[in-house]
Amino acid sequence: MATNGSIMHALVYHGPGQKAWETVPKPIVEDDTDAVVKVDTVTICGTDLHILKGDVAAVTDGRILGHEAVGTVEHVGAGVKNVKPGDRVLVSCITACGACRYCREGSYGQCIGGGGWILGHKIDGTQAEYVRVPFADTSTYAVPEGVTDEEVLMLADIGPTGYEVGVLNGRVRPGDVVAVVGAGPVGLSAIMGAKLFSPAHVVAIDLADARLEAAKQFGADITVNPSREDAVAVVRDLTQGLGADVAIEAVGVAPTFEQCAALVRPGGTVANVGVHGGPATLHLEELWIKNVTITTGLVDTYSTPTLLRLLAAHHIDLARFVTHRFAMDDFLDAYDTFARAADTGALKVVLTS
Repeated sequence: MATNGSIMHALVYHGPGQKAWETVPKPIVEDDTDAVVKVDTVTICGTDLHILKGDVAAVTDGRILGHEAVGTVEHVGAGVKNVKPGDRVLVSCITACGACRYCREGSYGQCIGGGGWILGHKIDGTQAEYVRVPFADTSTYAVPEGVTDEEVLMLADIGPTGYEVGVLNGRVRPGDVVAVVGAGPVGLSAIMGAKLFSPAHVVAIDLADARLEAAKQFGADITVNPSREDAVAVVRDLTQGLGADVAIEAVGVAPTFEQCAALVRPGGTVANVGVHGGPATLHLEELWIKNVTITTGLVDTYSTPTLLRLLAAHHIDLARFVTHRFAMDDFLDAYDTFARAADTGALKVVLTS
C-alpha cells in the first residue's frame, strides 16, 4: 500500500511482455471535470493481454494499465456537478466528454473531445490504488443499492461490450440462431445478452472445454469444440443448411473472424467484437452475393444504464463471471492466472484493496 499521501502502487506497462507492480505518484485533479477515485475493486481485461503482446501501439512505456473499476470518489474538480466525495461509482472503460458530435449521438467510444477509450490506453488507468477519471459526470455511474462491487465491475467493459458490439450490432431477434465464436468473458457476455432476445438457439464455439462448460451456464444451448467437430456443419444442421442468423466473433484473431464469415447465412450478420492485432482475410469472392452485413465496433457504453437496471432487478447474473480473487498487491499473480485461462479456468479475476 502507499506509504504516504503522494505515492501509490500501480501495474505499469514497460513494453511488450513487460509489466511491474511498482510505486508511482498518486493522481491528482488536473481539470475541473476530473474525479480522483480510490480503487476498491478492479479486474484484468483480454485487451490488457493484447496490449502486453504489443498489439496496441498507442500504449507507451510507463503507462498504468486497466480500464475497469469500482471505487470510492476521493476528490472532484470544481466543475463536477453530479459526483461527490464518498460516492460509490462504477468507472466505465469509456470516457465521454458529453459534448462532441459523437457523444451527442451516444457514440462515446468515438469521443473526439478528449474521451473515448483512454484509461489504460492514452492516459493512466485503473490497475492502481487510485485513478484520475476525466469527465467524471459522464464517465462514472452510481452503484445501485443491493448489488456487490464484483457484479457491478462486470459492467465496466465486458457487459456492455458483448451486448452492444455483439448482440445489438448483430441485430439478434427472437427465433434467431446465434453462433458465438469465443467463450471468454466477452463471448459469455454476448451469450447472456443474446438470451434477452429469445433466440431459437445459441451455439458457443471454443477450443477450451472449460469455457464451453461455462457457456452452458450463461445460456448456450449447444457447444462445439472445433478440434473435434465441424462448427459450420453443426450450425447448418440446425438451420436447414442456411447458417447462423448472427455470428459473433469474440476472440480477435484472423481464423475466428474467417470462421464467423463461413458460419453466417445469406442475409445474416457477422458482428466482430474481438480486438485484432493483425489482418484477417475477407472472402468477398464468397460474401458479395450473400447480402451479409459485417459490423465492427469499440464499445460505446450507452447501454450501461440499462444493464445496471437489469442487474439491480436481478434479471442478469454477473457474479458467475468471477472465478478468481486476489488482493491488490498480488497483481502479477492475477495476470499469470488470467493469461493462462485455458489451464486455470479463469473467466474474470478480481482484485480488491
